[in-house]
Amino acid sequence: MFLKHIFALVFLIATAHSVQADDAPITRLKSFLASSSSLAADFKQISFDKSGRPAQNSFGKFYLSRPGKFRWNYQKPFVQEIVSNTGKVWFYDADLEQVTVKQLDDSLGSTPALLLTGEVNIEEKFILQEQGKEDDGMNWVKLSPKNEESGFKYILIGLNGNQLGGMELSDNFGQLTRIYFSNIQLNPKLDDALFNFKAPKGVDVFEN
Repeated sequence: MFLKHIFALVFLIATAHSVQADDAPITRLKSFLASSSSLAADFKQISFDKSGRPAQNSFGKFYLSRPGKFRWNYQKPFVQEIVSNTGKVWFYDADLEQVTVKQLDDSLGSTPALLLTGEVNIEEKFILQEQGKEDDGMNWVKLSPKNEESGFKYILIGLNGNQLGGMELSDNFGQLTRIYFSNIQLNPKLDDALFNFKAPKGVDVFEN
């Protein structure tokens, strides 16, 4: 489930250099999505149970190269990877010794991951609402999917000044996931080999 959550959140990573700090959060968010290039960051993911209590913390590294390439490396407490390239997404779970491959296209419905390709207008897929500033100092924007079959209730995007600071996803099963980013590198030069996934020897591969 954690892999599905992070996949749904991945579209939100982007950078903007021409946005002013006093711009409205929705304007800044649109600029993020419109001007993304590449990014590298550490992340902390917190998964909550149905009672709202933290159930698990995960840590790792994230890499993005638009259009359509990203990698999430989960390092603790479990080794997992999500890699997107050439229109496909690979989900690797080291403990299960299993790889699942999916096509990154309309067959995934209106999931936020489609926005990573740069071919989806955010306002065509979501209703955007500003949520104000929370105690963490970030301005949050709520994205509610227009497609009722999207699999999630809403996504919150936290903007820390002109940079992306955090994200939150609430799915239709009552599970909540929040991610915070740190040590962000904007527009680094990333090796294309970083986004080439090769299944480890001996693992089961399932392709949809």
